[in-house]
Amino acid sequence: MTRAGWEPEETMQLKSPASLYTKYGEDAELADESAHSRAASGGKRAGRSRRRRRAPRPSPLSRLRAAAGSRLTPLIARVAPHARRLRPRYPHADRTGWRRWAPSWRQWLGAALTFTGLALGFLGVAYAATDIPENLNSYATQQDNVYYWSDGTPMARTGWVRRQAMPLKDIPEDVRDAVLAAENASFYSDPGISFSGLTRALWRTVGQGDTQGGSTITQQYVKNVYLNQDRSVGRKFTEAMLALKLDNGMSKDDILEGYLNTSWFGRGTYGIQRAAQAYYGKDVGELDAGEAAFLASLLKGASLYDPALSKANHARAVERWSWILDRMVDNGMLSKSERAKYKEFPEPLKQTPGYDTGKQSDYLVELAAQYAKKAAHISAKEFDLGGFQIYTTFDRKQETALTDAVAEARKKARKDDAAKAKTLHFGAASVAADGRILAMYGGPDHRTQGYNESNATTVPAGSAFLPFVYAAGLEHGVHKARDGAATDVTPQTLYDGDDGIPVMTPEGPYWDRGGKKVTTHNDGKRSYGRISLSRALALSVNTPFMQLGMDTGLDKVRDTAQAAGLLSSSFGPQVPGMSLGSATPSAIRMASGYATFAAAGTHVEPYSVARITRNGSEVRLAKPASRRAVRASVAASVQSALTDAFRTARPGADPDTEVAGKAGTVQNDTASWYVGTAHSVSTAVVAYRIDLSKSLEPLPLQGIAGTSDDSVPYRVWSGARGLG
Repeated sequence: MTRAGWEPEETMQLKSPASLYTKYGEDAELADESAHSRAASGGKRAGRSRRRRRAPRPSPLSRLRAAAGSRLTPLIARVAPHARRLRPRYPHADRTGWRRWAPSWRQWLGAALTFTGLALGFLGVAYAATDIPENLNSYATQQDNVYYWSDGTPMARTGWVRRQAMPLKDIPEDVRDAVLAAENASFYSDPGISFSGLTRALWRTVGQGDTQGGSTITQQYVKNVYLNQDRSVGRKFTEAMLALKLDNGMSKDDILEGYLNTSWFGRGTYGIQRAAQAYYGKDVGELDAGEAAFLASLLKGASLYDPALSKANHARAVERWSWILDRMVDNGMLSKSERAKYKEFPEPLKQTPGYDTGKQSDYLVELAAQYAKKAAHISAKEFDLGGFQIYTTFDRKQETALTDAVAEARKKARKDDAAKAKTLHFGAASVAADGRILAMYGGPDHRTQGYNESNATTVPAGSAFLPFVYAAGLEHGVHKARDGAATDVTPQTLYDGDDGIPVMTPEGPYWDRGGKKVTTHNDGKRSYGRISLSRALALSVNTPFMQLGMDTGLDKVRDTAQAAGLLSSSFGPQVPGMSLGSATPSAIRMASGYATFAAAGTHVEPYSVARITRNGSEVRLAKPASRRAVRASVAASVQSALTDAFRTARPGADPDTEVAGKAGTVQNDTASWYVGTAHSVSTAVVAYRIDLSKSLEPLPLQGIAGTSDDSVPYRVWSGARGLG
């Protein structure tokens, strides 16, 4: 049936170019006008005029067919009906509801094929454009960290840069199998990437999920040696392209060898050989399957699976170790009978074997490394990669003098009483008025005693704490009435210096929880009568300062001591005994506190690193700012009293006005101190006894640290101060 503007059935064959023109509606309005004109002419000429009229302008499709000639006509005739079906026509007249607007399955298929073709084309272009970088990145070329003395000369080198790049043939099969079972069991058969794993990893990258896993060993190797460690979609895509290309151009064995020699295992180690040494103290060739399974677990994240870091880590490590061994059985890498041999978790060493430094310099390196990472915001993993140049504040001459002085004191103690000398410890540190730590003594040998005695908060400060009470009274004044105004005190203010006097509050005597009056005593239970505060400090009289602390306010005493450099963590309860040195500061902190008085009341937090570079580029380092701890006049009064204390105790010493200091004794004779300044350098020395094999409880010195007239800490202090 025909009509004006006719539309053929979908099964009708192609007609003339005009028919195609009208069918595909490329100028439907013109076709309708022609049909109307033919109808108006009427009669028998209507059909003839329709055949004889001038044909409209051919469509591009008809022009293409005419140009192609007769050879393409049959092909176009066959394809055209299918093309018409793919052409979306909305809405579908033969459907109802939402189906009127839904594309047909043919259209969906066409879209999918088009997208797939474009994606494959894009990936092909990306693959062809991807080149394997010629240079490996720093993850594969880890360097050592170099530490320098304050004069710029090298002090120590640390790191695992002398690692051995072990050939795959020298790595036991059990070790290789454990890594494959843990990370990529299909390594030898996959194309270098895991499409499902890559999808999961991309999803986690876009989201906030776990970034571990989802990568083949080839991908991880690419990340280790060619890329950085950021988690972006772009980096993941580049990783996949490089992995595909590397897998096609490099043998699987070479990739596995490179991966095992460049992966991070924690404890500053890169590569399976150094990991075996760090965790088991042996070469990789000596590892068994159980030890290999543990090392393989570290590849998922050493900070999560190193048992030495926490109990939670230990539990995770045991669980993953067992899982890896079971996976080895499932993959035919280990027989069930062999698996049965590994029932007990192979505990790794609790501490990595020492660096190639020195006995004493290890303490310096440890302190500087801790400070560098904190002040420069360097992660442990990044720091372990190496390449840092750490310029410390340690003075070589002062360090040598301090270490030699302690060594001489130890030698004499062993000669005087060998039994007590075995439990004798020294903590010592020298800090400049501007906060630089110039020297410290951490212990006899870091490799046998990692415990740093200069930074330990083990024993009370005793009477060496009195200058902080004195400074607090001068700075804040005293309160004789609970709500009364503060009354100024001066170095000449008199206090009762008699032995055994009760400690008073505005309401009367201070009572302890046992219902007893609290009293205080002087060394030797000596009484001094009414005595000025400056004289009391010079003679180290306890009773005036016990009362001064109560009158000033124990909270203000504590605040003043902290402002001068002591840490809040070293303080216990605010009770009268706090004024007599119940706090347990380290030697470094005591030296820093006295340095504040020498610096006219300005305090700078002690620091051990002055500058950091990495491969010649400056690393931003946050240096501590100075702050006002006490008024300059207060600091001058304290320093003057400490100068008198030094001269009173050492009348035969050189009357050098720049030398000031005092001794410190502790109740129950558990520690002996000497802290003082010389030429704007403050040095603190403490001697105490602890049997580390039993507990951290201090033992009585029983004369091993000398007497008040011949103090061992003073001998160490005077031996070190000459180079200050």
